[in-house]
Amino acid sequence: MVERLLVAGVDSSTQSCKVVVRDARTGGLVREGRAPHPDGTEVDPAAWDVALHAAVADAGGLADVSAIAVGGQQHGMVLLDDDGAVVRPALLWNDTRSARAADELVAELGAQEWASATGSVPVASFTVTKLRWVAEHDADSAHVASSVCLPHDWLTARLRGSANGITTDRGDASGTGYWSPSSGEYRPDLLALAFGREIGVPRVASAYEMVGEVAASWGAAPGAILAPGTGDNMAAALGLSARPGDVVVSLGTSGTAFAVSETSTHDTTGAVAGFADATGRFLPLVCTLNAAQVLDVVRRMLGVTHAELDDLALSAHPGSGGLTLLPYLAGERTPNRPDATGQIAGLTLGNGTPENLARAAVEGMLCGLADAVDALVVQGVPIGRVILIGGAARSSAVAAIAPQILGRPVHVADPGEYVADGAARQAAHTLLGAGAGAGSGASAEVAWPEPAGRWVEAEPTAYVRDSYAHLRDAAGSGIG
Repeated sequence: MVERLLVAGVDSSTQSCKVVVRDARTGGLVREGRAPHPDGTEVDPAAWDVALHAAVADAGGLADVSAIAVGGQQHGMVLLDDDGAVVRPALLWNDTRSARAADELVAELGAQEWASATGSVPVASFTVTKLRWVAEHDADSAHVASSVCLPHDWLTARLRGSANGITTDRGDASGTGYWSPSSGEYRPDLLALAFGREIGVPRVASAYEMVGEVAASWGAAPGAILAPGTGDNMAAALGLSARPGDVVVSLGTSGTAFAVSETSTHDTTGAVAGFADATGRFLPLVCTLNAAQVLDVVRRMLGVTHAELDDLALSAHPGSGGLTLLPYLAGERTPNRPDATGQIAGLTLGNGTPENLARAAVEGMLCGLADAVDALVVQGVPIGRVILIGGAARSSAVAAIAPQILGRPVHVADPGEYVADGAARQAAHTLLGAGAGAGSGASAEVAWPEPAGRWVEAEPTAYVRDSYAHLRDAAGSGIG
């Protein structure tokens, strides 16, 4: 009998930490656990360490686990001193206080140069803008900081038991604003431009490289290895077995549309972030700040459950009786309107019903993501399958309305922990010796089945998007 090898994958997200333990060869789920993260956009990284310990315990521990990898929320800024101690609370991706810093950096260098250098034009979520904010508003922290890393980098170091030799990967590094997906190198000049001086950065590990062993204090099997880990979106692509031409629309706290691509993108408008993936390819991505939380707000307004909101939305006709909802409840990243607010337009005496409001919330959220998919098309990214994931994808109304708004058949993936699964898959690939730097993202040893799901088709409702575009453009110009 072949000895069973187990691997663990971690999803350290904005809201929680999830751990899955899977069979390295088959991908079969053995057990899983989770623990919450504190609320807020500024968090002491120690909270992530506490949550990881709790999630590992909830998953039955690591005593039989031979490899582990961390998928973490992108962009978060973790500043360390000379001893590797955290200098100040981390600023997370959804902290928009650095919006002005982003505008300044773009003005100083120019959007074209940023896009050419890093594949992206900085917005408030990017690490580089948070460095500028700290330099200008937290001089004490800026003075003692000697290096900067990302949440997944920091947690990987915690698992290794040492802050020396911190590593990252190309996927997560590509979201910082000071690493080039095209050249595979850091841009120290951009770091200095943002922070006012040079600052240390993690080494970028090769795909599937072993970056250390898990410290004994974590209770893992002797010699358990650490894979590089990656950003959450890159890990989700691995967990979904996404291939070139696939577009993943993820509806969590935020919304994202990203595609696996063989070529890099350089969008000077800033709509498409030209990220790298975790394998050697690229992951052009568009992010919105508002997704599932839009449905949550409208559900609370109506005083209904999630299931009741679905029923209400599905009982209304496409177009919501003329109601259009602009879902910028938390400001917005794409388009870049950090100070924007949500709007409801077209309200009349006849259409002000719970049914129409529920459907308008679903349609508005999905219209924002349809704009994101269109932005990828404009950059020449080929679109094949559209895969829908995330908490809001579990909504029957979202699943039914998505192909109407996106104008394409949609594959609704079964609910799953795709970020943690992708991290586990990376760990399995590393453990089974696929080879450092093997950029294909596939190997004979890691033949895990593709996630299950169902196809949903519907007649497109272009007029709904037209109404949404009118409201979006009017709000952007200050009209109305």
